[in-house]
Amino acid sequence: MKKLNIVLLSLVSLITLGIFSSQSVKADSLDDQPVMTLGTSLTDSQKQGTIDALSSQINNSNYKTITVNGDTLVKYLNPSGSSFTSNSGVWSSALIEKTSSGSGINVKIVNYNGSNNITTITADQYRNAAITAGISDANIYVTSATKIDGSGALAGIYAAYSNSGDTLNQSQVNAAQNEMGVLSNITDANKGTDGYTDKQLNNAVAGMKSDIAQKDTNITVNQITTIVNNNLEKNDLQNIITDNQKQKIINLMVEIRDSGALKNSNFKDQASKLSSDITSKAKNIFNNLNTQENRNFLQKIWDGIVSFFQGLFN
Repeated sequence: MKKLNIVLLSLVSLITLGIFSSQSVKADSLDDQPVMTLGTSLTDSQKQGTIDALSSQINNSNYKTITVNGDTLVKYLNPSGSSFTSNSGVWSSALIEKTSSGSGINVKIVNYNGSNNITTITADQYRNAAITAGISDANIYVTSATKIDGSGALAGIYAAYSNSGDTLNQSQVNAAQNEMGVLSNITDANKGTDGYTDKQLNNAVAGMKSDIAQKDTNITVNQITTIVNNNLEKNDLQNIITDNQKQKIINLMVEIRDSGALKNSNFKDQASKLSSDITSKAKNIFNNLNTQENRNFLQKIWDGIVSFFQGLFN
């Protein structure tokens, strides 16, 4: 009987250990392997084409695959005002891989069979939205087998984080989705406008985030308005962005403040990295802007020329 009790106690101990061990297991982190998100509406051939397009961008065949469906869109996008249903189709797909600390957010829209099928959202808009959502230091690749606006691709990224045990703050996700809508609408409204590019707008918005993050969470609407105006002027957009568009940007920055994003120590660094990266990769745009900074630089050159010739005559 004594031996039987010992055996039973041992079995109970093993079972208990197994229960607690299973409860402490966490899903594979994105630090461990990249995650590919595939739209549920893809045909078999489209699915394979999407896998080929996305997997060709990384040097790692050990990626995890998850499926994004209408329920995913409802869960992550409807709280920000979208009206998807469980029956909504999903074609835009994505792949995300974590990178080393300080590398920032990098986004590439990958052609599908030689065509860019993401019709509305730009790579820089995806980058800004990812930062707002709380994503840091990652390479994100987006593609679609059919022409689509691409709003569902980030929903897949959000799901990838959740599936990997790194759930994002829903308030920040909502702000990120609203941001993509605001920026894409402004860019669409200014198509063909002289002196406007999407890079200027996204650089301005990244600068706004960086400046706001230097304040605490009690930053006022008046302070935010000043920051918005300053960054629009830095990017020579003060005479292009309408008052209505500016108010939407101000409202967006207030939403970002209230979302809890400013509590994230990485938020400021990621925004600053994005701004410097946009500027360095589009010097042909930013070096020709009619900004006060550029005017001061040109004035210094002119002053130097004048001083040189005055020295010769003297």
